[in-house]
Amino acid sequence: MSRKECIPSHIAIIMDGNGRWARQRGLIRIRGHEKGTESVREITRECAKKHLKQLTLYAFSSENWKRPKREVNLLMKLLKEYLIKERKEIEENNIRLTAIGRINELPEDVQRELTISMEESKNNTGMVLCLALNYGGRTEIVDAAKEIMRKVKEGKLRLDEITEETFREHMYMPDMPDPDLLIRTGGEMRISNFLLWEVSYAELWVTPVYWPDFRKTHLEEAIRDYANRERRFGGLIE
Repeated sequence: MSRKECIPSHIAIIMDGNGRWARQRGLIRIRGHEKGTESVREITRECAKKHLKQLTLYAFSSENWKRPKREVNLLMKLLKEYLIKERKEIEENNIRLTAIGRINELPEDVQRELTISMEESKNNTGMVLCLALNYGGRTEIVDAAKEIMRKVKEGKLRLDEITEETFREHMYMPDMPDPDLLIRTGGEMRISNFLLWEVSYAELWVTPVYWPDFRKTHLEEAIRDYANRERRFGGLIE
């Protein structure tokens, strides 16, 4: 693996452990989420400095609506505040913000701030920061299948024209490069319905460190581990 290949082009992160971090300190769960925004800022900044093409963060899953209403409301409030506060940081680091998921189901005020942030950063030429919001991997695949079925029904697409590439073209972000490295904090050994289509050949790296404690040193550790792996994509290394 060359020096250029040692740095993943696209890192995706499952930011887990906010609630457990708070519970260990006798705090309410939202305090863990608040502390976690500090990790988001530092890791985003570091990934931008390393000239990654994309960083994708699992910020709010489609299953998270099942949490207590008070917690969900606080999470939406925190998301809105983040979008407003981080605009300067995003601009200073030449980051382009985007999002995937059923965005239209988010609260209107969150949608509004998200739209503003994406619009203001759309001409930035550095790393893409993608927030997975009201996102589920299975939901994304179902939504893509529905759109393909609609086109077939309308005569715009034939069944024999449907390939993996055709399917990709109907995902939430068709031009998204597949993640090279998937990081999960908090120690749980599962993907949790995150980017099911896209992480087919991603390298997985799990750490017991809770997300609010995840910092530059942990990111560096994950990248070093990635650099020592042989990526075969189903083939063999000669």
